[in-house]
Amino acid sequence: MYKIPICLGAALHIHAAVSQTTPAAPLNILFIMTDDHAFQALSAYGHPISKLAPTPNLDRIAANGMLFSKAYVENSISTPSRATLLTGMYSHQHGQTHLGYGLRPEVPFFTEHLQQAGYLTAVFGKWHLAVEPKGFNTYKILEDQGDYYNPRFKTPDTNGRYFAEEGYVTDLITDHALEWLQNRDDTKPFCLMVHHKAPHRNWMPDLQYLDLYEDVQFPEPATLFDDYATRGEQMQTQELTVANYLGYAFDLKVAQLQNEPTLEYIKNSFPIAMSSLNEQQLQAWNEAYDRHNKEFLANRPEGEALVRWKYQRFIRDYCRTVKSVDVQVGRLLDYLDAHGLTDRTLIVYTSDQGFLLGEHGLYDKRFMYEESFRTPLIIACPDTKKGAVCKQLVQNIDYAPTILDAAGVAIPESMAGKSLLPLLKNQKVPWRDHLYYHFYDFPSVGMVRRHDGVSDGRYKLIHWHDEGYQNIKAIDHWELFDLKRDPTEIHNLYDDPRYDKIRKRLLCRYATSILSLP
Repeated sequence: MYKIPICLGAALHIHAAVSQTTPAAPLNILFIMTDDHAFQALSAYGHPISKLAPTPNLDRIAANGMLFSKAYVENSISTPSRATLLTGMYSHQHGQTHLGYGLRPEVPFFTEHLQQAGYLTAVFGKWHLAVEPKGFNTYKILEDQGDYYNPRFKTPDTNGRYFAEEGYVTDLITDHALEWLQNRDDTKPFCLMVHHKAPHRNWMPDLQYLDLYEDVQFPEPATLFDDYATRGEQMQTQELTVANYLGYAFDLKVAQLQNEPTLEYIKNSFPIAMSSLNEQQLQAWNEAYDRHNKEFLANRPEGEALVRWKYQRFIRDYCRTVKSVDVQVGRLLDYLDAHGLTDRTLIVYTSDQGFLLGEHGLYDKRFMYEESFRTPLIIACPDTKKGAVCKQLVQNIDYAPTILDAAGVAIPESMAGKSLLPLLKNQKVPWRDHLYYHFYDFPSVGMVRRHDGVSDGRYKLIHWHDEGYQNIKAIDHWELFDLKRDPTEIHNLYDDPRYDKIRKRLLCRYATSILSLP
């Protein structure tokens, strides 16, 4: 075991107290965020999955703006990521380190600063925070995670009560956003946040897409059958493998096998998910999946063949839910085009984090492994060269400062991130050379062990550390990956003497990052 050296080094981030790129006039803001959308499933990134399930409307944003090829999160889980978006802070600063609790109510949201600057602000869709929305002129938000079918919403006028609306959640969220755009005071700049539930687990497609991709054979990730030979105990105790932890009914839509052994929360989630469908919806749903499951039930595969079947069912449903997102994003873009707003609007599309689509045999997020740590980010800005690609290391702490900068509002000292406007304008500015990540939420769903680490884009250092839980022993384990030579992160080089200098450099950076955290 190597001790962390005490050393001096570059700070984790380069912070600007106020905007240095104030535009001549404030831009409108359209911020679209999905839940668990992997960059592998956005075709502008060119991944083999997305070539078979393209996203042409999302690609429109990339074609008219900038695609960020190295965009990451600071904590890959929903509520911490949403709190980071609103505050421009790391999880330990705003307090939402875990999924269910922690956001300090006194921490300001960037929307409050926008309101003070005369902006109209609104959010529609998933909120998933234990505090009420603040800094918004209006909102219509889902109850908890929200349902895919006939979801329940509340507004400032419903006194905390939620009311169901008939329809598919991705369509309804877009309907409400468009209605607000149509009826807003168009003499004021706006910041509209559209937060979709999709493609969050359990990947329930719209009825019109239940057969989409059914004949498509998606490519398997190279590490679908990863044996974790060079990884630590954290991979032996996690509960997120495609092979063992996707529920037959809840995740894989085989209702006939709902009593098959599985984790209790997965078993209990199935009737809850199906309870929101009305009679007609349920009939169409059952007819479609009965067709899809007929051959499987008649000739149930085993071993690796069963894992391959589970992967195909999971990825098809995942891409079906993404299809709805892409179509509805197209409606928003069409509205901006039709009303002459596109050239006066900063358009951002991202996810609350990345997602593992079978890599390392996993689904879900939480890990600092690349597919979870990295997130899609595409931004169209009036001053951005069309079709540009940015390779700088950016993080979700940067979203709030970017939006304030676009609005001509000073960036508070409390924000840890940096405005991305200089990058969007292709300006040469000092930039960070590494990122810090920290996952706190253990024990919890998925049983992913607590860990943090640093990445400079080429090399990644991960420290797994927690005190254990019940019959799970404590852990203190290091991993080092060379992302250029080993992009699938299966060769842990931490104890490889050939990487002594790199390991020591990253250990120094890790120590410096922790010491320099605001």
